Amino acid sequence: MVDPSQNPGPLNEPRFESVETVREALRGVDYLADDGIAGVAFLADRLGKPVLVEGPAGTGKTQLAKSIAEITGSRLIRLQCYEGLDESKALYEWNYKKQLLRIQADRGSESWNEIHEDIFSDEFLLTRPLLEAISAPDPVVLLIDEVDRVEVETEALLLEILSDYQVSIPELGTITARQIPLVFLTSNNTRELSEALKRRCLYLHVDYPSLEREREIVLAKVPGVQENLADQVARIVRSLRQLDLKKAPSVSETLDWTRTLLLLNVDVIDEQVAKETLHILLKFQTDIAKATKELSVED
Repeated sequence: MVDPSQNPGPLNEPRFESVETVREALRGVDYLADDGIAGVAFLADRLGKPVLVEGPAGTGKTQLAKSIAEITGSRLIRLQCYEGLDESKALYEWNYKKQLLRIQADRGSESWNEIHEDIFSDEFLLTRPLLEAISAPDPVVLLIDEVDRVEVETEALLLEILSDYQVSIPELGTITARQIPLVFLTSNNTRELSEALKRRCLYLHVDYPSLEREREIVLAKVPGVQENLADQVARIVRSLRQLDLKKAPSVSETLDWTRTLLLLNVDVIDEQVAKETLHILLKFQTDIAKATKELSVED
């Protein structure tokens, strides 16, 4: 596990030869990236910098990190952020129950220093995602998901770790990364992130795809779908996103809707089919009512 003496420092071989190789490799795992996405991934590898990926929910931000892990043969380590996330859940904590048992077992010892060195050893350390990624000997993609949900204090912790790719544990010393992991931080823009964190990262905004790209995504991700149906799906979803909705349909909901239509043996989406299945795309009744009215007007 964690052994400071065995950490010589980050040593990385380039993972990608060019932007084009990134784009083609991602296409091979059905992630249709444009040159902007592929270019940022390429630079993150070469510069050893984390990537901050912002954009609406459901546009493929998390999937990008998963796909990068897949094409590089790396282990994906995920830190799911939430309000109240602290160092003990993100970085490390000591196994207090196990330490107490060891103290009780060694209570006959006359040397507290020996007991102290024993209980504050690697055996009693519980690694959490950040420390696990830093200390991993194998290639790693670290996904810090929904970073905008954490408090400013936790954001500062992330900044400290991502600046030097090392962690200081008072009882053990400094743990320096054996290799620089590829790091992706995703944000849904629920709050503004600090300028310091943004400066440390490469920036990528992933928006809803164009009509043509969403059609390609549907064809790639939904087995058995015909081009005609994929085109209809992409056009209707695009028109819905232009409405003033509380929550626009995400790409994942587009795929769910397509699978639903296939299960219903739908070849052509008419007004009735669209209205009866809107709940797959939209998750607020006010949005469904607004979309139903729009479909009736168009028809």
